[in-house]
Amino acid sequence: MRMILDAQTCYRALQTRDPRFDGRFFTAVRTTHIFCRPICPARTPKFENCQFFSSAAAAHNAGFRPCLRCRPELSPDLLSQITTASSVNRALRLINQGALDQGNVTELANRLGMGDRHLRRLFDQHLGVSPLAVAQARRILFAKQLINQTQMPLTDVALAAGFNSIRRFNTAMRDTYAKSPSQLRSQAKIGLPEIQLHLPFHPPYNWAAVVEWLTPRITAGVEQISATGYRRSIQLAGVQGIVELRPVAAANYLLAQIRFPQLTSLSLIVERLKQMFDLSANTSEIAAHLGADPHLKPLVNALPGLRVPGAWDGFELAVRTVLGQQVSVAAATKMAGRLVQTQGEPLEEPQDGLTHLFPLPTALADADLTSIGLTLNRSRAINALAVKFAAEPDFFSQFADLEAAVQQLTQLPGIGDWTAQYIAMRALREPDAFPTSDLGLLRSMAMLGYSLKKPELEAVSQAWRPWRAYAAMYLWMNLSGLPLNQEKS
Repeated sequence: MRMILDAQTCYRALQTRDPRFDGRFFTAVRTTHIFCRPICPARTPKFENCQFFSSAAAAHNAGFRPCLRCRPELSPDLLSQITTASSVNRALRLINQGALDQGNVTELANRLGMGDRHLRRLFDQHLGVSPLAVAQARRILFAKQLINQTQMPLTDVALAAGFNSIRRFNTAMRDTYAKSPSQLRSQAKIGLPEIQLHLPFHPPYNWAAVVEWLTPRITAGVEQISATGYRRSIQLAGVQGIVELRPVAAANYLLAQIRFPQLTSLSLIVERLKQMFDLSANTSEIAAHLGADPHLKPLVNALPGLRVPGAWDGFELAVRTVLGQQVSVAAATKMAGRLVQTQGEPLEEPQDGLTHLFPLPTALADADLTSIGLTLNRSRAINALAVKFAAEPDFFSQFADLEAAVQQLTQLPGIGDWTAQYIAMRALREPDAFPTSDLGLLRSMAMLGYSLKKPELEAVSQAWRPWRAYAAMYLWMNLSGLPLNQEKS
């Protein structure tokens, strides 16, 4: 199995309970058959009794039980950061969205454009576990989180976590924790009136930067953001709901509040929120890599914990990107608000400024959008996007890698390289996407003292791989006028 850190390094981090390593590895103790996070308050086991794993799924698959004290289900989700294999990362995102709760490995492999044997081989090579083992560990850990943090009936917990039967749920939880779900519930400290969950991250997390980036891009009627939180309307399979995410002082998690009647969608909602707010990023490693480059060093120092904000929905982000072509952010946001008012479905129960849902592909497939201020070409580009998504809702999950995504996206009307790269950054979560032709990136480099042209920026950016999307965020944030130490050393 591929390990990020050697055993001695892991053990030293375990001895110091260093929170920076939380989520980067798990310690299994052979004498107790339990695996823990590096920050577990339990007495440090002897080195010879420890076995280290790079994921909770791997530890679980090896026969170890999750610790009830440090609760591995609350560990930052860094599984996608342990490999640079794009296909494995995309498979992990689909599994986290429930692809193997109803489907099978063959169907998952088909969505990724490969055979199931090759997918299993990639998982074994990069993660040391099978796709099914990852899916089962995800179900169990998510169910444990729901048991501890909500008052949902246990039957609903089973369905929300992705179990297809109550019997399998009870058996899996008893085999894993040596306790029944009801026994685990009796030990939990509950008392929250709604479904509220902790979504952990690897610190630091720069919430202020996320707010600064998203504020001018918020779609009126659909989203709201402030220093205290983000909230928006959502729709899945025709069902409406509201989600809210808030930072918590001195805590390494965001607090999610979910109001959605279809509990089987809860896991998908949580995964989308994690992707939208980039909770799986190991910002320490990314900053160490980018901060070693003299061009980016002052920006990295000025913005610890910077994330690449994602998107709740890929189609929504793609439409917003087309709206932003060749106009200011403010103009694009204004047009997005008009689009929602004219084409979006009203909420059945409006709440404090949230009045509409973002339009579905079927609503935009043949809509004349010139009335909201779009040019005819951009109106037709959005029409083409909508037709594509109406026919292939999983269109964004079919790309094998970044290059394939850009190639297929640029075949759509009105989608050039800049638009494709931007969509890849935020909707596809490609960490190395980089819109080289973006004028803001060139202007930011000039502000740092490096007057470059597009080919020169492309050459300089090679040193930033595989985190060029984060480099782009640092450069864009620089446009807001950060107080920097301009020494290029």
